[in-house]
Amino acid sequence: MKISYNWLKQFIKLDWDAEKAGELLTDLGLEVEGIETYQSVQGGLNGVIVGQVISCSQHSNADKLKVTKVDLGTGEPVQIVCGAPNVAEGQKVPVATIGTKLYDAEGKEWTIKKGKIRGEESHGMICAEDELGLGKGHDGIMVLDKDIPVGTSAADIFDIENDTVFEIGLTPNRADAMSHWGAARDLKAGLQQKDLNLELITPSVSNFKIENRLHKFDIDVKNPELAPRYCGVSISGLKVGESPSWLQHRLKAIGLTPKNNVVDVTNYVLHELGQPLHAFDANYIEGNKIEVKTLKAGTKFTTLDEVERELHSEDLMICDAEKPLCIAGVFGGINSGVTEKTTSIFLESAYFNPVSIRKTAKRHGLNTDASFRFERGIDPNITEYALKRAALLIQELAGGDITSEITDLYPKKTEDFQVFLSFENTAKLIGEELPQETIKDILSSLEIKVNNITESGLGLTIPAYRNDVQREADVIEEILRVYGYNNIKFTQKLNASISNIDKFSDYNIQNTISNQLVGQGFNEMLANSLTAPEYISLSEQLNSDNNVEMLNPLSNDLAVLRQSLLFSGLEAVSHNINRKRSDLKFFEFGKTYHNYESGRIENKHLSLLITGNKTKESWKIGQEKSDFFYLKGIIEAILDRLGIKTSKTSPAKNDVFSEGVSYSLGKSKLVEFGIVKKSVLKHFSISQEVLFADFNWDTILEFARRSKIKFSDIPKFPEVKRDFALLLDNSVTFEEIHTIAKQTEKQLLKNINLFDVYEGKNLPNGKKSYAVSFTLQDEHKTLTDKQIDKIMNKLQHNFENKLGAELR
Repeated sequence: MKISYNWLKQFIKLDWDAEKAGELLTDLGLEVEGIETYQSVQGGLNGVIVGQVISCSQHSNADKLKVTKVDLGTGEPVQIVCGAPNVAEGQKVPVATIGTKLYDAEGKEWTIKKGKIRGEESHGMICAEDELGLGKGHDGIMVLDKDIPVGTSAADIFDIENDTVFEIGLTPNRADAMSHWGAARDLKAGLQQKDLNLELITPSVSNFKIENRLHKFDIDVKNPELAPRYCGVSISGLKVGESPSWLQHRLKAIGLTPKNNVVDVTNYVLHELGQPLHAFDANYIEGNKIEVKTLKAGTKFTTLDEVERELHSEDLMICDAEKPLCIAGVFGGINSGVTEKTTSIFLESAYFNPVSIRKTAKRHGLNTDASFRFERGIDPNITEYALKRAALLIQELAGGDITSEITDLYPKKTEDFQVFLSFENTAKLIGEELPQETIKDILSSLEIKVNNITESGLGLTIPAYRNDVQREADVIEEILRVYGYNNIKFTQKLNASISNIDKFSDYNIQNTISNQLVGQGFNEMLANSLTAPEYISLSEQLNSDNNVEMLNPLSNDLAVLRQSLLFSGLEAVSHNINRKRSDLKFFEFGKTYHNYESGRIENKHLSLLITGNKTKESWKIGQEKSDFFYLKGIIEAILDRLGIKTSKTSPAKNDVFSEGVSYSLGKSKLVEFGIVKKSVLKHFSISQEVLFADFNWDTILEFARRSKIKFSDIPKFPEVKRDFALLLDNSVTFEEIHTIAKQTEKQLLKNINLFDVYEGKNLPNGKKSYAVSFTLQDEHKTLTDKQIDKIMNKLQHNFENKLGAELR
């Protein structure tokens, strides 16, 4: 969930910096997983200043270019070549100076540099609207008000919104905090514990009034158990158009795309108060009638995304006198939404049964902001207030009159919860006896009413919107959350025992490799084991029949347990690249899950993901791209650290690789690694090369525990190196050469290294050349030339007979 700090401060006037406010939100249980900066104009127009064109002449080598002299208020005027047809002497214009970073419509960065255009030097750029991100105009440069002083920063004269956005990892039970109002409510309670008694500023709806009653809708809720509360009102005489900048900034900051002033208001109130709303074009509602009901199974309905869906008999629908208009609480219909031609609307605000909404959303594979809130349970008592708030905003931005009474069908009011809180139980669970006044103050700040006080405890009324607080233990958790876990004192006496940890335990070996990877510049990641079923189609090695499926998935993207660590890793890579972090090295220890006829199994893996540059540019060295051999070195370093020597190298069979290798020991596969196929990367919108390694960690552990450290003297006798240049068929692999060499000489051959591969000119078709070095050493005496020649002759003979090799 994204929370805008500027928006939050509309409800609570807090002057803290964003980082400090984020820490308090985290302490209160609204964990801030990340903080981002939002700018309504990317780059904030840094480096763009107001200049005055003091001369403008025709370019000598280009008919459509002008050479201008521009005063930037920094001393000598600068020369700028400009292609705009409207540039003229005397104008005040926005100038992007040398070094300024601008962004195109797709968000790609480009830097203004000194250059020559058709032989004339240019020291900056006079900008059009679209080049600055201030509009779509590109017919000519922007001409500014003549009264603006030269040298003024453009950021000071344009309406640029700078905001901080919190990415909050909200737990499913905290439906009450799924809005800026809900987050502000928690923040107020936390601040009160710090002796900052700030008031919540509630948006007023006192101006709500009915202008006339000309457009009344007859509302009939036929399934009140599925729609316990349903409110609606009509607004006529609207003018649908673009939203004002303040509203667009609020929505863009939290990742939403503005549509029009009416739809934007419904989205605004949704994220402001947590109440989903829906606006229907009144002209498409037949018979001035709204019916809330289920329809016959198999009924066809086309939603806003132009997909025809087959309804289930339990799907709650919003209908008019003749047809369905909307899947209640989930998604609108294609013909009932607000468009530029809309002049009258029916505005809906409701409380729908959470279980019903969840089942409908899952059945149709729909996960919307509305369904996300309805299925977790919103505040049933805010429905009418939110409707008035939205109606007033629509009137303010789109005009029109409220042309009906508010219809509010709420036959069975949702009651608040009654709980008794024992002081004794509170002290036991918290581990410390808090003052009774502190407990009452915390409860009051959470809008929990104290009805009566006894020696043993408190009788409490919990507001209906806190559907996660229904037991005494829940109340104690709330007290502790606001009081602060960090404020609870440790007991002065601790009982502890020393455990005997096996040095070959999974924990210790994992720690060893983690430290090694961190030392090589890796970051550890922890991805969700739940993933999207569609990823199975990216590899023929995976089978959807082996999926371990969730009975009640949170969303379609989290419906199965992963069979591979690759795809969740690529999600993390894509997330980082989209945030301008393209040089990445990740590792993860995680499990994969498989459902076989014999039963379900879990396998532990270590995965590595590398993309971008392996070194940073410095005065001494330039940037160097990560490649296959860089990954290979890291993998071999891990195996060496664990004392594991591979016995077999073969091409990787996993089809996620365009090029890959597998290391084995005996019949056990240790690791597969290589370059991820472009078709797989495309699915995650990744355009740069990604390297991936997948260790079978359970197998690695088994061999690591078997390995023994051996100590030996440094060899006293010299090693000897001999090289062969072998002409081979293209089908021959280095692994075959390696195997034959090891079989030929087991005692004295210490190392085999491929140091050059050549294909091309001067070689026959279908042939390649391998340059291979062989290291020979006897640990007990110096090798003679005769011994060396004998071994090399054997190697040559076997390569010729078994591989058809020729010496070059």
